[in-house]
Amino acid sequence: MTVPPLPDAEPAYDRFSGLDLLASAVLVIDADGLVRCANPAAEHLLETSVKSLSRQKLAGLFGNGEELDVLCAHALAHKYSDLRQDLSLQRPGREPLHVHVIVSAAGGAEVVVELRENVQQLKLDREERILDQTQANKELIRNLAHEIKNPLGGIRGAAQLLELELPDVHLNALREYTQVIIKEADRLQTLVDRLLAPHRHPHIVGDVNIHEVCERVRSLVLAEFPSGLAIRRDYDASIPEFRGDKEQLIQTVLNIVHNAAQALRARIAAGDAEIVLRTRVARQVTLAKVRYGLALDLHIIDNGPGIAPEIRDRIFYPLVSGREGGSGLGLTLAQTFVQQHMGLIECESRPGLTDFRILIPLP
Repeated sequence: MTVPPLPDAEPAYDRFSGLDLLASAVLVIDADGLVRCANPAAEHLLETSVKSLSRQKLAGLFGNGEELDVLCAHALAHKYSDLRQDLSLQRPGREPLHVHVIVSAAGGAEVVVELRENVQQLKLDREERILDQTQANKELIRNLAHEIKNPLGGIRGAAQLLELELPDVHLNALREYTQVIIKEADRLQTLVDRLLAPHRHPHIVGDVNIHEVCERVRSLVLAEFPSGLAIRRDYDASIPEFRGDKEQLIQTVLNIVHNAAQALRARIAAGDAEIVLRTRVARQVTLAKVRYGLALDLHIIDNGPGIAPEIRDRIFYPLVSGREGGSGLGLTLAQTFVQQHMGLIECESRPGLTDFRILIPLP
């Protein structure tokens, strides 16, 4: 039996009420390009209420909305059953919206526009930002360290000479001040050496078993935190060995695990602190715009308070630390070491769960 068509006078929100159940953003557009209705997912994606969207031109929501207008016009002309295209929609004052667009004729003079956020594009953009940031950090650190290092040696030498020239009668009284200068110069020299460490030491390549790396780090951290902290293993024993610098990778994992343990001090005191070392194989991974068939997928997960929102996007910057007294160099060095292995470190954090993910290509 053929179902009779709905009358044209029927309101759009009745005809398309089932769209509210969809997880993807859906908008109904009329022949004039105006938004007739939008589901809650569209409100969330576009960060605009249905009331604000209603009767606006879809193209007017974006700086390059004419591309959507063309797709809708083709759908209305019934040139195709549906049109699919990846678009980067520009939004004034906000990040571009990377979406996979599906435009279908809905009958009459209306089209249905479905927007699916392009997660892969977002991931590539994020990786590119991290790589650009790390390269800029590397140049900044190298130049800054050399600018500090040269006058630092002169300051320390001058303080030593001054101390030798002090008359005996004032030596005990004034030696305290010269020692402050010398000790602070030494402290700054140590900081500069740490900043330059990744660029000084050669990359020593050999066969690396990632589980040996994890076990070494696990024993070191548990020796420092013998009670109240559990470090759980979740290993994939099938992961093959790969070529890399074992010492650099130990330092990388140690920096992240030690940071996690420091953040877990309250839970360690309560006796329920946990860090999980999870290894898996990721397939078809893109790193620095290069596609790899297999990659090591190492997760370091803790149940701590999470990273403060104000520094979450800057944790790999040098001298940024969420802990009082922290140097802010541990994660910077970790990211540098992993990138020397053609890999990348990502981080997701919320209260109760922080997940650092290390991806390194496998043979």
